[in-house]
Amino acid sequence: MEPDFISRLKSFTLDPGGIEWPRFDLSKILWGKMPRMKIGDCSPRLPIIQGGMGVGISLSGLASAVADAGGIGVIAANAIGMLDADYSACHKDGNSIALRREIRKARAKTSGILGVNIMVAVNDFHELLQVAMEEKIDIVFLGAGLPINGIPVAELRAADVKLVPIVSSARAAGLIFKAWEKKYRDIPDGVVVEGPKAGGHLGFKENQIDDPAFALEAILPDVVSVIKPFRTRFGRSIPVIGAGGVYTGSDIHKLFQLGASGIQMGTRFVATHECDADIRFKKAYVACREGDIEIIKSPVGMPGRAIKSRFLAEVASGERKPIKCSWKCLKSCNIKTAPYCISLALDNARKGLLEKGFVFAGSNAFRIDKILPVRELIQELQDQYRIAEQKGARNLRADYEHALETLGALKKEYITAVRNVYSPLLEEYERGIERGAAALHEEFERAAEKAAKLKADYLNTLMRADNLKNELLEIIERHMSFNAQRTIRA
Repeated sequence: MEPDFISRLKSFTLDPGGIEWPRFDLSKILWGKMPRMKIGDCSPRLPIIQGGMGVGISLSGLASAVADAGGIGVIAANAIGMLDADYSACHKDGNSIALRREIRKARAKTSGILGVNIMVAVNDFHELLQVAMEEKIDIVFLGAGLPINGIPVAELRAADVKLVPIVSSARAAGLIFKAWEKKYRDIPDGVVVEGPKAGGHLGFKENQIDDPAFALEAILPDVVSVIKPFRTRFGRSIPVIGAGGVYTGSDIHKLFQLGASGIQMGTRFVATHECDADIRFKKAYVACREGDIEIIKSPVGMPGRAIKSRFLAEVASGERKPIKCSWKCLKSCNIKTAPYCISLALDNARKGLLEKGFVFAGSNAFRIDKILPVRELIQELQDQYRIAEQKGARNLRADYEHALETLGALKKEYITAVRNVYSPLLEEYERGIERGAAALHEEFERAAEKAAKLKADYLNTLMRADNLKNELLEIIERHMSFNAQRTIRA
């Protein structure tokens, strides 16, 4: 029987796997096309979702403009009835009436894809969801709670309404999808993962907001991993949508590299002409500086991000604002201890009455320096994305070419090392030179250690080069396909 070290010695072979190493010319690619996102049978031209912002910040005006520009426009349903003077008399029915009206107004303005954002935490959640189904909205986004119990899945499917929960962790996403699979033998159509840089109420504890472990870039890949088995089991596209602090086209490109299929952004869309808020609300974004944005304690028991104001300073000092509660709209609100009615404060801000309310805003709101049309904003995002993708592809090609150079050098060094180990030692052993098996084995171990490291380095570089090659091929294939389609249409 052959000694172990001779068997190991013979195992030092090198097989490049028959991989072909092409050279890539990126100069002929027409850049700028973002990948398509599919939510059920909805596939917008751009994978950009305008976040739902209440009270009354994103209504039919903003939502229809975004949808018309190729994204997904979203109407925020929470306390939407406050748009009407008789809201107090209508109570919660006022929200359903106003939501129906806004959906119909948006539909009259665009044939694009429209969504509604509904908070699970509101007491008229089911009534608002029913309106969305009756009006056959394209997508419902559900935040501020886990949409697990009492979801009319069969009715949603019958109305062809897609449902996308908003989460702040992989754990929450897993709970929702597992519960749906068990209860309804179905799953949501996508998931928005919102990081702690978002505006408004945040799904994080205050000590987690600035913790890198809870940053969007850290939690998004975990959500992608949790969702992957459900994609396989149900054979469906389930997009993971990144949100919270998304500001530029470069940010969008970065999130796509982490596994996102789309993005949601709210703050950027506030500073647009089509946003439904008062001009004074929008100007608060333009005027604010980085130090003007703070984390507040909301009456509903969650931290939130807002622009500093006299109203918030007075509340922080202990002042209690007058409260006239038409009805208990939020499950978590305690009217007896709340320092103010958050719905009323937000509605006042929407009207431009900033001394009687405050402005929710994302962490990047201070970067906004002007108000512009929705189409101009979306074009800016596409231009920035194109530049980021071009830069990323060039860097990828440079890494690939460097890997090929390293591969050649390693292969040469490895083969030399194997020859120096294999031939002399094997020949010496087979000639039966009497130096003793132990001495021969010891010499082999020293030499083989170097060969083994070289082989590992070679194979790792081989794998990296192959992965880089496949990434480049995917980029080129996607853009060539787009270019071909554009040529055909032309």
